[in-house]
Formats: sequence, structure tokens, C-alpha cells
Amino acid sequence: MADLMLAPEGETPDAATDGTWLACIECGAVHAPFDAPIYRCPDCGGLLEARYAEYPTFDTFTGEGRGVWRYAAALPFESGVSLPEGDTPLHRVSRLEDDLDVRSLRIKHEGMNPTGSFKDRGMTVGVRVAAELGVGRLACASTGNTSAALAAYGGRGGMQTLVLLPAGKVAAGKVAQASLHGARILEVDGNFDACLDIVAELADRGEAYLLNSLNPFRLEGQKTIGFEILERYQADYGRYPDRIVLPVGNAGNTAALYKAFRELVASGALREDAVPKLTGVQAAGAAPMVEAIEEGNEDIERWDSVETRATAIRIGNPVNARKALPGIRETGGTAVAVADEAITDAQRALASEGVGVEPASAASVAGLRKLREAGVVDGDEDVVCLTTGHLLKDPDAAAAAGTEPEPVPADTEGVLDHLNGE
Repeated sequence: MADLMLAPEGETPDAATDGTWLACIECGAVHAPFDAPIYRCPDCGGLLEARYAEYPTFDTFTGEGRGVWRYAAALPFESGVSLPEGDTPLHRVSRLEDDLDVRSLRIKHEGMNPTGSFKDRGMTVGVRVAAELGVGRLACASTGNTSAALAAYGGRGGMQTLVLLPAGKVAAGKVAQASLHGARILEVDGNFDACLDIVAELADRGEAYLLNSLNPFRLEGQKTIGFEILERYQADYGRYPDRIVLPVGNAGNTAALYKAFRELVASGALREDAVPKLTGVQAAGAAPMVEAIEEGNEDIERWDSVETRATAIRIGNPVNARKALPGIRETGGTAVAVADEAITDAQRALASEGVGVEPASAASVAGLRKLREAGVVDGDEDVVCLTTGHLLKDPDAAAAAGTEPEPVPADTEGVLDHLNGE
């Protein structure tokens, strides 16, 4: 099983730089964080995790601004390449809350970040690390959101960016963002996982700095989602949520939130029994994490063929599964697969409350509904659903899910007659 135990405070290995180092979750080896680009453990190939000499408390969150860098005490640097990002709304959705019959329901809308998705949180930290390493080219594989964020933050930092996309499988709004921000876009004749395989090999050859969530510093920025949820919920209700439901693609957010909560527990700022249950949702056509949870496996089996209209989570080989599966299990959470039709229904339900999200985002609400109907989620639970990308990321899907335009004559009486059904 993956070793996600945090070292006691004060135990700083020689490899550390300013109290930061990388640790392998498989063999426990420690590595220098900024001497050279590193994505997997050189000793065993395991996933790496950023570790620190000191763990944060809520009192130490006094960094610059109100977004990601407010949480600098939990990050490797005091500031980064910023647009800025974070400080996203935690929407109230009273009708949906009543419909699902839970004690409270809030929607953490990460689509309100600068490029329209949660990926901005990881990029502000990842691009800062790239600057520290002095690399010349940034690269990613993407279903769309990562490419948009990488292109924007790379542009902000004055760096070259390269993105590999599965041909014909990325929403137009996301390709447009990467293009306008100046990325070099390569359309690969294959799925996302094939793109990631290629980018990882390019990174291993020193041709580019990888900024997919395989990069451990990407997840450091994303863990600030968890800090914001806890602080806001505590301020509004005087308690923490019982459960956080989130879409799962590469499982980076699941791993990142679990790390955020482990760090707060390690510092004594959060009781272990107060950690929210992490609950992952995948589309039925791309659900290797759900399969692993249901079968009790320690790792996922790669799905070579995946299909769903929720393009942002059309992933068959979640690279962070070894970090995320313990996060689901150790917090008492679960994972569930939902049909595309249920995702679209949830997208419409959110839109009726004024919260516009792309299909993958709505998977969290679809999953909550399915778990509520099955009795897995109790009616007395406080729940946060994470929505990861903005409505305009996939305008074609939004149009397909929305109402049809109605042709009317070019005069007021004709409009009134149409409205009155005449």
C-alpha cells in the first residue's frame, strides 16, 4: 500500500532545500526538490510527494492576497507566477439542497479561476518551480483545461509552452484558450493517456518540463481548495463538512485534498475525526477508480478504451490513483460511476441555480444524487460538491443541454402572440 505517512515536524533530511523535499510514496526515498526536474522516484519509479519541515495551521495562513498564495505556509515558496487564482465561491444552492435532502449543500465552483478551471491553482505553483529550475519549455498532455492553464501561466512567466491533445476529443473553448495564449498545440492520433505517455517520455529526455499532475508540485497548489472549503464552511456553519464529492479524472484533486487534510491533522489544527469523507465520481464510460474501490484493489487497472461526453474526465489511467485511493478509503469515502445522461441532468440542475459548469464538473452532483438515492449518503450530512470547470469551457455541450431558440416575427405583437401560445 502507498506510504502516505508524513514525517514528524523537525525531521528534515539532508536533501531538503529550505525545509522542502520530495519523498517517494512507495519506497520512502527522499530527493532534492529543485536540483533537477524530477517526476517519479529514480529508485523505484513510484509517485513523489512534496514534504515540509513544518506543517500548517489555520493561524499560519497569512500569505499575500486571498487566493492560493494566502496559503504560502503550506507551499514551497512565498509567491509564484500569478494571475491571481483561488478564492473561488462556495455557492449556496437551496433548491438543489432541498431536492437532494441533505442537511446542507454547497458548490465549490473552481470554474471561477482565471482560465476557468481548478488547474490554475496547480499551475501558479508548478510554473514557479519551473522558474526555480531554469527550464526552457513547459509541456503537458491535456483533455483541455490543463492546456489552457499551462498556456496562460507559461505566457505570464515568459516561457515556451507545448501541449499535446487527443485529436477531435477536446472541447473547442479549451483549444481556443491554449491557442490564443500562444501554446504550440500538437493533436495526437490517440486518447489522453497516449498523449501523457508521450509527454512523460519527452520530459524524461529533458525536452520539456512536465506540468501534468504527475508533477508533485502541481498538487501543492490544488490542495488549497481543501483549505478554502474548511475555512469557509467553518465561518458559515461553525463546523466542517462531512463529505466532499468531486469529479475524478487523473485523481489529482482527490490526492491533493487528502494531503491538505493530512497536513492539518499532523499540525494539530484538524481533528482526525473531522476530516471530510472524500467521495470520487467518474463517468460510467471511464471509471477505473470506481472499479478499484469496488473490488478492493490497491491500484487501478488501466482502461484502454474510454468514452464520455464529460471530456475533462475521459481518462482511463489516472496517474495519481496510488495517492487518491488511500484518500478515499482512509477518510471513509467511496467512489461511484454515473451515466452521461445523469451528468447532463445535474448540469441543468446547477444551471437552474445560476451555477454554470462544464459536464465533467456536474459529475459531482450526479454522483451525490446516486449515492443519496442508494442511502450511502445520509440526509443529515453536510456536503460540498466540487465543480472543476466553467460552463464556457464546453459551449457545444452547454448548448446541447440548454433550451432551443424559438423563432418569432420582428414585431412586438408577434412576440406577445408567441409567448401567449397563439
